[in-house]
Amino acid sequence: MKLRFPDLVTVTCEEVSFAFSGASGERNDVFCFLSRGDGESLSVSLRADRTPVRYIALRWNFTAEERREEPVRILGDHWERGYGDLAWRGIEPERVMPWYMLVSNGSDRDPDVSGRHTEGFGVRVRPRAMVSWQYDGEGATLWADVRSGGDGVILGGRTLCVCEVLFRDYEGMTAFEAGRLFCRDMCPDPRLPKHPVYGSNNWYYAYGNSSHDDIVSDTKIVAEQCAGLENIPYMVIDDGWQKHNTDAPWTETKPNFPDMKVLADEMRKMGVRPGIWVRYLVDGHREIPEAGDDWRLARDPSFLDPSHPAVLDYVKRITRMLVHDWGYELIKHDYSTFDLFGDWGLQMLRRGRVTKDGWHFYDRSKTSAEVVLDFYSAVREAAGDDCVIIGCNVIGHLCAGLYELNRTGDDTSGREWERTRKMGVNTLSHRLIQNGAFFMGDADCVGILGPVPWEKNRQWLDVLARTGSPLFVSCKPGILNAEQMAELKAAWAVNSVQKNSARPLDWMENQTPALWEIDGETVRYDWVLPCGVENFRP
Repeated sequence: MKLRFPDLVTVTCEEVSFAFSGASGERNDVFCFLSRGDGESLSVSLRADRTPVRYIALRWNFTAEERREEPVRILGDHWERGYGDLAWRGIEPERVMPWYMLVSNGSDRDPDVSGRHTEGFGVRVRPRAMVSWQYDGEGATLWADVRSGGDGVILGGRTLCVCEVLFRDYEGMTAFEAGRLFCRDMCPDPRLPKHPVYGSNNWYYAYGNSSHDDIVSDTKIVAEQCAGLENIPYMVIDDGWQKHNTDAPWTETKPNFPDMKVLADEMRKMGVRPGIWVRYLVDGHREIPEAGDDWRLARDPSFLDPSHPAVLDYVKRITRMLVHDWGYELIKHDYSTFDLFGDWGLQMLRRGRVTKDGWHFYDRSKTSAEVVLDFYSAVREAAGDDCVIIGCNVIGHLCAGLYELNRTGDDTSGREWERTRKMGVNTLSHRLIQNGAFFMGDADCVGILGPVPWEKNRQWLDVLARTGSPLFVSCKPGILNAEQMAELKAAWAVNSVQKNSARPLDWMENQTPALWEIDGETVRYDWVLPCGVENFRP
């Protein structure tokens, strides 16, 4: 389908709605207008004064030539991480697909790509609205949520550049190749790391129970196994080093982490790059001394409101402490989408909106997307150019171009293989088109704790290592025998360069693809336990 002006635009305000066709429409102090810039995108803009505006909907009704008469499947994205539910599906008119959707015929298992046709509908990264799509047999609809939290934004006379809409057609190629090209079109300015990022993270065996000495022991494993590699690995200290697990204050540590700067220096001397986990916006124990009532979210005062300038200054101070004072070279920041909006992405998708009605940010003149972008930009600015940032529970379409890495799926596990199979394999396969286009996509760790059969973890380790995406491993010291440790060493060596070419072959039919093409070779993985899938436990 070629890009054109929509057949109908509907603007929903708090008290009234209005609709128009063509390039512009207005009512009272609200003016919405569309423009064709470079001919490849359609810009959507909004200007208003005191009227609170909530949504803008753009509807394209298919012409006879645009309607797909052959069977098609549709792939949508997620608001933040994937939850094992990313999938190519048939036409579901009520289905909400954040940020973009791909519509394709045929199957990527078929090597013959003649007659293949994939359409991309999306918006360029870092829009100023939370954008989603719907597709039905008669047309496509874009929804731009311009609310500030759960209430209409009050723009105060300024013009908001809502989003840039892209339509693309790809002929004679697989849907995977089309998806990668479309992601590159949506993100013309990715911020990729200066070197491949890989290594270790202590979460999936420690689960928050750790110490200075434990991290030194973890560091020894990855340093010894990666010794001699040109690219130095990372060792990421996850949650549990600070005074309260998953909570502030970040300036106070547990007794078993006496000096975080000394630890970072020690890790660096052992031959790794030190990384650290942080959750910026939480203050459940109310122990951030400078945090006044106006710093706190109206939705839940346990969390900070980054639309407040003082909160952004606080975020920058914590970031500078971690990076410039303590010496950590990677920041993994977590929970921010949940802390801002009160739900996980799975719940947002079921509801169709990112947050409930009835509350707004401190600065109501900014949309939710603008508040998120300002927050991400504050972390980026304070961290500096040499620090790698991994977003976890961040919004991929908003961090693209700002962060080097993004954790693209919900947690895998060192305890339950079923969780890794569902979350990890699904995320890796169905968001691999974003890897290297938006950022480097981290589908999460290989958790080596004991309960997960090595036969399954070996396969997960292998596919992560060879897809050209970041490989992080959580390995309990002493758990692997010599042969298994050699396999881990080999996987890290492969992933330290990340030059492999890989794609899932049966991803259009299988949510956890078993068939992969890696460096021109077809590889089959067996993800299912001998007893089958264990989601039903009488």
